[in-house]
Amino acid sequence: DLVGTSLVESGVVKADCYLDAVETLTTRYEVDRYFVHRKEADWKLDLVERMGIEVVRPSLPLEIIARRGPVGSTIVSFPSTVVHTLPIVLAESEARVIICEIPNEWYEPEKTVQADNFLGRVTTSARRSYGLATVAC
Repeated sequence: DLVGTSLVESGVVKADCYLDAVETLTTRYEVDRYFVHRKEADWKLDLVERMGIEVVRPSLPLEIIARRGPVGSTIVSFPSTVVHTLPIVLAESEARVIICEIPNEWYEPEKTVQADNFLGRVTTSARRSYGLATVAC
């Protein structure tokens, strides 16, 4: 499973970089479901769906969906609050959460320093607190 994010819609990262990463992660981890963030744009989700991934628009928070199951054995997420909440919710399961790190070239020029600092702290604290692995996208 892959957890979506609204970093494109909020103007933080470039759409083409994000979509390329979704495609890469889909192949690398055999992702078959993409869990939508509530602020993601339909045009972007249409492109994700065209990659052959089931786009899931949950009516409940992802943590509740994950707790009820079923979820994939690997859940890949971009840096967000879910990298802190999913490890707690899934602590008694065999599912593992992996964080996809955001490279500097993904950032929109005016967002690089501020966004990188924030997303870096989210990633670092999740790795430290829950022992999560990170991957390059």
